Amino acid sequence: MSERRRPATRQGRPLWMFLPGGVLTLLVIVVPLAVALYISLLDLDQYSIREWVGADFIAFDNYVEAVRDSHLVHAIGISLGYSALVSLACVPLGLAAAIATQDRFRGRGLVRSILLIPYVLPAFVVGSTWRIIFQPDGIANRVLGTDGLWLNGPRSFWALVLVQLWSGWPLVYLLAAAGLQSVDASVHEAAALDGAGWWAKLRYVVLPQLRGPVSLALVISFLHNVNSFTLPFVLFGVPSPVDVEVLPVLTYVESFQNFEFGLSVAMAVISLVLVAIPMAVYLRAVRLDTGRERGSR
Repeated sequence: MSERRRPATRQGRPLWMFLPGGVLTLLVIVVPLAVALYISLLDLDQYSIREWVGADFIAFDNYVEAVRDSHLVHAIGISLGYSALVSLACVPLGLAAAIATQDRFRGRGLVRSILLIPYVLPAFVVGSTWRIIFQPDGIANRVLGTDGLWLNGPRSFWALVLVQLWSGWPLVYLLAAAGLQSVDASVHEAAALDGAGWWAKLRYVVLPQLRGPVSLALVISFLHNVNSFTLPFVLFGVPSPVDVEVLPVLTYVESFQNFEFGLSVAMAVISLVLVAIPMAVYLRAVRLDTGRERGSR
């Protein structure tokens, strides 16, 4: 009696082994996303939320209103601008800290732990602390000898950049330090035998090895900053100043202050598309979607 062949993937695994993961993905990701997409097509507000299934279907009017009549485009510009600025500024700080703490020295573990403190602190604590620092009679104005406002007006944008940079750069440090641990010591020895100095080894040996971890840190940092809600919310409150009106806070205001639930969900869907683009580019670049690095067979 011949054995019946069952469907299998190219790696030879039977398809039924993916069933638990598929069901979990369906329940946790696909169903909520489908509900969100449906709500974004409804005229849903505080008067129709109890019978939201029967709310008026208005197709893409919420998306049109979000782009044409709300602050969405401005918020997207603020979010993308400060996120890219912070992510790029994190790279030299993180690399410098990782390289400085690579070699063994007395107290290296303590120094590494201290460097990670800004990253592990809750965003609420970070925002509250810096809010006190940026008060008109706070430490910032006393140290700089200024008397301007940091939590309102044009300076608020740079206050947000500074605080987000302070709390976010250890991520680059952490991934770069992990990448440095994977560099083979024999490569350093071979470069030294060839007469390479410190700068030459850094440029031609160390930095190429860190391209992957730093790229991953850039993508994660950018996505984290674009989606950051707690820190801007605590630092500036709502309604936030127009210079720091980021997309997550604007979505929150439309949903829980203006009670325009359909409009806010449409904004959330647009933000999802925005964060999906850099992630898709990165996954395509490193081939994480196939589990194989570029160039591997």
